[in-house]
Amino acid sequence: MSNLLENLNDKQQEAVEYMAGPLLILAGAGSGKTRVLTYKIAYLLEKEIVKPWQILAITFTNKAAKEMKERVEALVGQVSNDMWLGTFHSVCVRILKREIELLGYTRDFNIFDEIDKEKVIKEVMKKLNIDEKVYPVGLIKSEISKAKEAMKDEVAYQKDAMGDFRKEEIAKVYNMYQETLKKNNSIDFDDIIMLTVRLFLENPDRLLYYQNKFNYILVDEYQDTNRSQFLLISMLSSATGNICVVGDESQSIYGFRGADISNILNFEQEFPNAKIVKLEENYRSTKNILNAANEVIKNNKSKIDKQLWTQNEEGDKIEYKTLNNEYEEVEYVVDEIDDICRKEHESYSNFAVLFRTNAQARVLEEVFMKSGTPYKLIGGIKFYARKEIKDIISYLKLIQNINDNIALKRIINEPKRGIGNTALDKLDALSSESGMSIFEFIQDSNNLISFRSAGNIMEFRDMINDLIKEKDKIKVSELIKKTLKDSGYEDMLNSEGTKETEIRFDNLMEFIGVAIEFENENAENSLGDFLDSIALVSDVDNLDESTDAVTLMTMHSAKGLEFDNVFLVGMEEGLFPSKRSIEEDVQTEEERRLCYVAITRAKKHLFITNTKKRTLYGSTTYSTPSRFIDEIPENLLSETSIENKENKGIRNNQNTWLDSEYKRVETYLSNRNRVSENIERKVKPNIGVSVDSFLKNLAGNNQVKTNNVSKYKVGMEVKHKKFGIGIIENIEPEGDDFKLEIMFDGSGFKRLMANYTPLEIIKEE
Repeated sequence: MSNLLENLNDKQQEAVEYMAGPLLILAGAGSGKTRVLTYKIAYLLEKEIVKPWQILAITFTNKAAKEMKERVEALVGQVSNDMWLGTFHSVCVRILKREIELLGYTRDFNIFDEIDKEKVIKEVMKKLNIDEKVYPVGLIKSEISKAKEAMKDEVAYQKDAMGDFRKEEIAKVYNMYQETLKKNNSIDFDDIIMLTVRLFLENPDRLLYYQNKFNYILVDEYQDTNRSQFLLISMLSSATGNICVVGDESQSIYGFRGADISNILNFEQEFPNAKIVKLEENYRSTKNILNAANEVIKNNKSKIDKQLWTQNEEGDKIEYKTLNNEYEEVEYVVDEIDDICRKEHESYSNFAVLFRTNAQARVLEEVFMKSGTPYKLIGGIKFYARKEIKDIISYLKLIQNINDNIALKRIINEPKRGIGNTALDKLDALSSESGMSIFEFIQDSNNLISFRSAGNIMEFRDMINDLIKEKDKIKVSELIKKTLKDSGYEDMLNSEGTKETEIRFDNLMEFIGVAIEFENENAENSLGDFLDSIALVSDVDNLDESTDAVTLMTMHSAKGLEFDNVFLVGMEEGLFPSKRSIEEDVQTEEERRLCYVAITRAKKHLFITNTKKRTLYGSTTYSTPSRFIDEIPENLLSETSIENKENKGIRNNQNTWLDSEYKRVETYLSNRNRVSENIERKVKPNIGVSVDSFLKNLAGNNQVKTNNVSKYKVGMEVKHKKFGIGIIENIEPEGDDFKLEIMFDGSGFKRLMANYTPLEIIKEE
């Protein structure tokens, strides 16, 4: 082991060897935190300070957990398999699988994903007669998530909501939503940690058991922990005080998800006698890139004093370029990448293009696709949100847990079995009255006498019962194949024979591949374990680093990754920092931390771009360069970048009010094909009046919302006048609108804004 420690610098060695109580390792970007964590685990085992099964190591992604496990195994061998190493959620699921009966659930509980969650909330709102237009489903879903992250169950939330009518209505939904989950013997993603903490609070003996079991606790990315995660590790470590957390307050970028930066800022107050070790030597980036990051982040007030430095070469200066619009911006990026690959024989996989918001992905994909430059988009349509994948998962969930009414409702008539909504509503009502789940209710054929579709219901029931008998006898992959065959789903796809069904069939084959991979990596590969594993997967976990393609991803998704060459696009006020954080406040500080993270993803070359004008969310605006560019000293920029900066002006060097107002009008009209030969005559004489009033009168409100977006659902079949018939595969909020991701039969995949896209609903989900 002494030889291993020789590979560490002085501060890293100090962190690895310290064992006298709480330890905070402040690990700046690229300072080798994963190496320190893995060496510390290896040191604990080598010195026999603890046994492998007494170690609890927690990360934030499955990808990070897998990497850490592989590194530890390389140092100490197979003994590492006895450790508890995983994400917060996977560790808590493992505990709940053992203990959840103490909370009134059974061990075969299912985990609802975001689509299931949204569906249940809609059903609850319908029962409570709460209007989705007044209380958007997305708002209620977000409010419930925030409450659970803050350890507020439905009772606590209802108490806090008293006197606030709007929150009182949300509390009603929260309460019935939780009742529905419990009735279905299911929990959602946000319940996982909250219920584990509740389990320990209500059962001190079980807390004592796990406190004694985990003699040493290590937590990665501590700056991203929320209140419930903080409570969990505080409770588990309180008996021994043997806790080591690794983090960097400068990389705390998930406040919008509930992450609490005060957890790391106040570590010494929360854990008395804690030691702090600062890792400030960066091994990743060149001096110029690292200095740029330091100059940006020093403008934040909420931070711990540290200064990253590196022995790496000075490196090339940062390239900064302003383009006319978003298409020219991406064309510039593509040309630069292709040029570097051609001249320097670089691989495309060494490039990443990082953007602030998912709305920017459309133009990136469009230009990359046309150019022929290979790319992979992280965070597009999520594989597990595709209709056919959701369908087969619902079959598996029902096979695993017959109380899951949500899963049953999705697939009882998928493929078509002649069991309509009227029959399903009747089954739901009768089973509820009898205190049974729907599947329990249909087990007795006498309950189906009054149903015209009784024969079809019993045929479905018998098929599911047969699959239940097989679930513990055959591998998960074989169970999936049998389910596809016995349910008629495979025949349905084969009979349609369209391009779309071919894609769906290929996706299902890929899903079988996921199951086979799971079987190869897990000795105990039960159906329940498989369902848990896919419920906890994230987009970054699926990042295929072996593909030679440029990575396109949001800055948030890039955290923890590194690339030789990085492009930061859209560096404009209102976009980055976002328009919600224009004033210098807590939100702006988080945006600045995100900029710091984005800059430090680059190892060798960094490119920054913005535009003079940009069309986003259906509206075109003239842009001003991001304040974060102002914060990078000119001596770190290339000569052409300095010239660009001086010529274009940074934030304060803007056009006059009159010109900017004229440009707003011109842009508005241009977007709607209303620019005509007499624009000068019609526009300029009216510049002095309110621009909004002028636009309203001149354009006649020609862009109006065309849809009630709440009617759209994932899996719905719709028709577009130009693109034809397609299936909605994903719905994501975009500002005050929603982005619909649709696979059209003849036109392929399209992203459309819901409010301004006329769609005819052909078939409900």
